[in-house]
Amino acid sequence: MAAETNADVIVIGAGIVGAMAAFHLQNDGRKVTMIEREEAAAGASAGNAGILAFPEIIPIPSPGVMFKAPKWLIDPLGPLSIPPAYALKIAPWLWHFWRASSRRAFEHGIAAQTTMMHLASTAMHGVRETAALASFFDNTGTLDLYDSEASFDAAAADWRAKEKAGFEFNRVGRAEIDALQPGLAPQFRHAIYASDGIQVNDPKGLTKALVDLVMSRGVTFQKGEVTAVAPAGAGNVVTLRDGTTISANTVVVACGAWSRKLAAGLGDRVPLETERGYNTTLPPQTFRLQRQLYFNDHAFVVTPLAEGIRVGGAVELGGLDLPPNYQRSRALLAKAKRFLPELETTGGREWMGFRPSMPDCLPVIGRASGSRSVIYAFGHGHLGLTQSAGTGRLVAELAADRPTSIDITPFRPGRFN
Repeated sequence: MAAETNADVIVIGAGIVGAMAAFHLQNDGRKVTMIEREEAAAGASAGNAGILAFPEIIPIPSPGVMFKAPKWLIDPLGPLSIPPAYALKIAPWLWHFWRASSRRAFEHGIAAQTTMMHLASTAMHGVRETAALASFFDNTGTLDLYDSEASFDAAAADWRAKEKAGFEFNRVGRAEIDALQPGLAPQFRHAIYASDGIQVNDPKGLTKALVDLVMSRGVTFQKGEVTAVAPAGAGNVVTLRDGTTISANTVVVACGAWSRKLAAGLGDRVPLETERGYNTTLPPQTFRLQRQLYFNDHAFVVTPLAEGIRVGGAVELGGLDLPPNYQRSRALLAKAKRFLPELETTGGREWMGFRPSMPDCLPVIGRASGSRSVIYAFGHGHLGLTQSAGTGRLVAELAADRPTSIDITPFRPGRFN
């Protein structure tokens, strides 16, 4: 099939990050074509918890984390697990994770995430003001719960770092907890409440509405699997699995966990892994979940959605090919029932999705080594929804050769070389 030579910008991926990139590029006057292997919001953008987690600036790799990791890893249903069949394959990623857990790297990560989160918050505020999208956002507030005073105290340094970064919250006791969310088990006597916590009530719906919006304004949507991106003259050629080739002035790689192979073809060996997320979405019920709940000692969340209640979390590093282990989602559901005894846990819909995860918990945003006009926007882990609008703004700035709103050096593709 003959190559099309008049494309301006191709965005590979129609998840929330790709959709936000298309939104900002279109606002810049660019002519955008989106290419997606399935449909819009078919992956992680459909199954996330819907939390805009702007205060989550603390990287998972931290000083001392490697002493905790063996305990997590031997528990197949724990907060961080690696299936035995995948252990050898992920060894290089774990080495980078260990390096990212040094004190210097940890503090660097907090600084980078703080800057990124403030940009993400500002950019998302602009999206929330878009008439077609405003109904997807609810100000529910966020309640971070701890099992004991000891575990609460152990997290004190993280909360001080968040306070220093400019995020506001209050420590609350049992009386306030009961008022903020009735029905919690009696063990929860220590919590942090952030009144400005924002919930996306339909994450899949938001992504699809955003894609519909940009399409109504002229963005072209094409279904297909991109197998390669290569520089060609002043632009690039995108090759699809069916042999179709499309030329473009600018290409944005925003296909999440599938981005690593495309980056490798452009000369960038990024240590991107697949963080498999599990959840169960329960149907509407008499139990009233009033706000986002973080069960911090157990690494999972319970959030209110338009379609019901979503229970999800924990991390399984298992790649793209192993079959799902829904025992993980069932284990989380059993815990949710213990912690919220009135919660009805029957009739739920289980889900597993692939999150693109970097060992330092920072996304990849920047230009490809093999072509200045290929821009990377992937690797956000469990913060894709949260950082999507900020990432979209940065992509548009890079595509226009404008100075970026923040220093993107911490997110450069070659930082692990």
